[in-house]
Amino acid sequence: MTLEDEAKLQPSHLTLPVHYWQQGSEQKKLDCIAEEVPIAMVYNGISHAVMMASPANLHEFSLGFSLSEGIINHAAEIYDIELVASEKGIEVRLDISSERMMSLKSHRRNLTGRTGCGLCGSESLETAIRPIKSVTPQTLPSSRVVQDALSQLSEHQKLQALTGAVHGAAWCDDTGKILLLCEDVGRHNALDKLIGSLALRKINSQSGFVVISSRASYEMVQKVTSANIATLVAVSAPTGLAISLANQAKLNLIGFARPGRHTCYTKFNK
Repeated sequence: MTLEDEAKLQPSHLTLPVHYWQQGSEQKKLDCIAEEVPIAMVYNGISHAVMMASPANLHEFSLGFSLSEGIINHAAEIYDIELVASEKGIEVRLDISSERMMSLKSHRRNLTGRTGCGLCGSESLETAIRPIKSVTPQTLPSSRVVQDALSQLSEHQKLQALTGAVHGAAWCDDTGKILLLCEDVGRHNALDKLIGSLALRKINSQSGFVVISSRASYEMVQKVTSANIATLVAVSAPTGLAISLANQAKLNLIGFARPGRHTCYTKFNK
């Protein structure tokens, strides 16, 4: 399925008439609204997770989700991806290796993902937080490089500019230039889409860093470390658990990254 065919399933935004009020004056105008759709991840005919997401870049989303959740270890373990739309949402039907399917059945987590929710559907405290993977340490990007990346973020967030309702996850090279950016109503989903995009394009995860437009929760740390990405820059704050896991994984973690300032919470070198 081409990107054009995928876009026909359901657009990422719609235009609606609204009543706009400002400083005592009201007028009718058209407004762009972000779409939020149930996306079912179905592996070898068995439904595993339903996530609320923006209906775009679903091939990248399903690949990134499968990698970051540990369902597969490599993109080659997915043999086929089929998108099937209905009135209720979109099914992403993935055909994965029998070995990975056996592993999935033994560690199955039924997720119903409210937008941006990371723990919905966890069956116990033991399964809530997976063991963190250590990354190959890389030198922290310079302050100038981080600030250069931040300065480009808004111009790459096209859907956010239209709707004001989505998160972005950007892949930046070692100079701070944004090479890829994925958007979604859910911050976890945006990052999964980016991880999937990196895998599809076979981009070396050690050749740059990630910038996210959200806070850095523990799950955002888990996702980037699953892809062996050594630096995560978040526009908002990290949580205490995220910092703890970043230390365990030897992940460079920067938060409160805004124009002219940012805070480094963990720092490692090669």
